[in-house]
Amino acid sequence: MSVDDTGSGADGDGRVDPEPAPDSADSGEDPLALRLEGLILGAERRYTPFQAARSAGVSMELASRFWRAMGFADIGQARALTEDDVLALRRLAGLVEAGLLSEAMAVQVARSTGQTTARLAEWQIDSFLEGLTEPPEPGMTRTEVTYPIVELLLPELQEFLVYVWRRQLAASAGRVVQAADDEEMVDRRLAVGFADLVGFTRLTRRMEEEELGELVEAFETTAADLVAARGGRLIKTLGDEVLYAADDAGTAAEIALLLVETLANDETMPELRVGIAFGTVTTRMGDVFGSTVNLASRLTSIAPRDAVLVDSALAEELIRTQDAPASEAVAAEEAAAAEKAGEDPPSYRFALQPMWQRPVRGLGVVEPWLLTRRGDDGDEG
Repeated sequence: MSVDDTGSGADGDGRVDPEPAPDSADSGEDPLALRLEGLILGAERRYTPFQAARSAGVSMELASRFWRAMGFADIGQARALTEDDVLALRRLAGLVEAGLLSEAMAVQVARSTGQTTARLAEWQIDSFLEGLTEPPEPGMTRTEVTYPIVELLLPELQEFLVYVWRRQLAASAGRVVQAADDEEMVDRRLAVGFADLVGFTRLTRRMEEEELGELVEAFETTAADLVAARGGRLIKTLGDEVLYAADDAGTAAEIALLLVETLANDETMPELRVGIAFGTVTTRMGDVFGSTVNLASRLTSIAPRDAVLVDSALAEELIRTQDAPASEAVAAEEAAAAEKAGEDPPSYRFALQPMWQRPVRGLGVVEPWLLTRRGDDGDEG
């Protein structure tokens, strides 16, 4: 929202007396759209951006920064804001005034919340409500059934959103407080994996848009479910690619192999390749950055079809945690020694095979390892 330094509606002591909102005939907007907006927001339009900022006791510049960070479009000085818009400004500014957040951090809070909820809202309207608002009777339009559906769903979706957010916040806070030191709370050692559908660009030329959309949705759903179930975190999806992270190497490796195995059993899905790297990662606004992330992406691009490549750091971590033997020769020696002593041999989940070292643009020479599953009999799976 573009906030100017001029406006009206404030009396001498700075209080704002908002004018009544114009009706739909005056504004030229669709009456149903305005009714739907009023239902969802729970309040009617009363303020211009200038009036809202003055009522909240926020400068025009800061109000503009907050609104733009939340992803709201510029509206000039149209009267389109509600009491809740004023309250939101007042809360953010109050956190800054109380010293709980810096101004820059408050803007980040607004941006991260806006970006996350904008995507959620788009998905719910495009996918969820679209399916529920099919006209039940001939002659009825979709818009005629949208209002009552939203009226029924809104309170339940709101409660569910808050529940999921609290659960995610608790999980994230738990991971942070377990960090070894303050520095690790920001720059942490994580396993980062990229999973990429092979030949996706060619598919876009052959498949209809609806078919392509269904394939991408199925891939993202499968990946999200597997990552969550095994204790990883889905960082983001990019159509034909997903980025995930895990606190330990074994979890990341298990997720990667499960992804390859699951999609290989689905005839409708293209082949998959996965790259994983382990190391220091910088986290910002739910995303991950740094050379570890870049290396995982590069490993994905050179991985064979239906295969998983990992970097040497992740291989070393799997060996250290006894999730994989240093080599099959070492595993054989351990098995022989255990048999001689009448003991059970070590049990490993994974096998690692060193590949040819190769230069990777921007990262120097890397030594990828092929990750496979190890069978119960001690052979590679």
